[in-house]
Amino acid sequence: MPTHQDLSDAGPGGMPKRAALSAAGPGSMPKGARGSVESAATAAWARQAPTHPQPPLNAPYVLEGATVVLPTGPVQNGRVIIDGTQITTTAPENAPTIDVRNHWLLPGFVDIHNHGGGGASFTSGTVEDVLKGIHTHRTHGTTTLVASTVTGDMDGLVQRAGLLSELAEQGDVAGIHFEGPFISPCRKGAHSEELLRDPDPADVRRLIDAARGRAAMVTLATELPGGLDSVRLLAEHGVIAAIGHTDATYEQTVQAIDAGATVATHLFNAMPPLGHREPGPIAALLEDERITVELINDGTHLHPASLQLAFRHAGADRVAFITDAMDAAGFGDGRYWLGPLEAEVADGVARLVESGTIAGSTLTLDRAFKRAVTLDHLPVKDVVAALSANPAKLLGMYDRVGSLEPGKDADLVLLDADFDVKGVMRKGEWVVDPQLN
Repeated sequence: MPTHQDLSDAGPGGMPKRAALSAAGPGSMPKGARGSVESAATAAWARQAPTHPQPPLNAPYVLEGATVVLPTGPVQNGRVIIDGTQITTTAPENAPTIDVRNHWLLPGFVDIHNHGGGGASFTSGTVEDVLKGIHTHRTHGTTTLVASTVTGDMDGLVQRAGLLSELAEQGDVAGIHFEGPFISPCRKGAHSEELLRDPDPADVRRLIDAARGRAAMVTLATELPGGLDSVRLLAEHGVIAAIGHTDATYEQTVQAIDAGATVATHLFNAMPPLGHREPGPIAALLEDERITVELINDGTHLHPASLQLAFRHAGADRVAFITDAMDAAGFGDGRYWLGPLEAEVADGVARLVESGTIAGSTLTLDRAFKRAVTLDHLPVKDVVAALSANPAKLLGMYDRVGSLEPGKDADLVLLDADFDVKGVMRKGEWVVDPQLN
């Protein structure tokens, strides 16, 4: 095994620090760059965020001595070289070095299904709220995030798409995921049944247009009227069609995959269970190599055996860990709103007040990683793929994020030997300052 792997901003005493919103957050953007999205409240909140001096962009530095997780697996005593916002291959002999021995270095996590955090909702919050939620997840290692909405009336979703698309254009989120309203009332989960509707391609197209090229994914029950035509429409426009909140049969699910669906929204949840006479959607989604399966590894949504089944049958290259997080993630127990529905979070588990249905999660991806490695005993290489590479590939972003390779964004997570977060970097700037004691 090699002892050094050149991959990778300043060294001891001069290392770059930043505990702000993001690498391109409102505190560091040129005046006027946020345009109509910037609100007075947002600007005020951003000004309160602590800032730290940044090193010159032409001053490479080295993170050295950690176990670095590459696409090929962990490399002991590795080194990551960072030059400005990117990972690079070489550094001058006198480049500053940060000793990160007894730590792990992973690529930044990529979450393709996330509804909020830090007490803030991506569906109904202000710009300030959305940025707060994004920052909350960044402190837990998620450096690339798709903002998910829950079911609402079409006019409201169109308006929300406009706001989120501007944040996507400015690099705060990687796109928009519409979960609902095109889902089955039989498998509605924590979505308002009164606001559900069939996936009419005209309505789907309206959301795509409102997102101005920033729609990343739409979850829909493809067995409903208009479902297959909507899948074809999404595929034609380069938007991921995800099968979820569905009551489809095995045969109907196969039809949807053939029409262009490529993702299973939180596999096992909000769909018929696997049966020996009626295998339903789970069997079709697991067996087809064209499908990436989302999994919520929080210990509540899935039994460990179901998680193992998905990994073994689909394979590690077809799994994407997600949070499906709601407002309480990184915030705490209490009462919250999911669209028009009230949820109560107790002991970290969110349930609708009225029905007791599980209502998203309070998960962060660092916890999903730790659980997968320490409790589920999955190989680190496979878990990192599920958290970073696989979702990045789905989004068409693997040339920039998803692995610690030269030329990619300097997005990384520093963990200690117990797999707890001790530093987070996004585009070469520390979101969480390294804690190396």
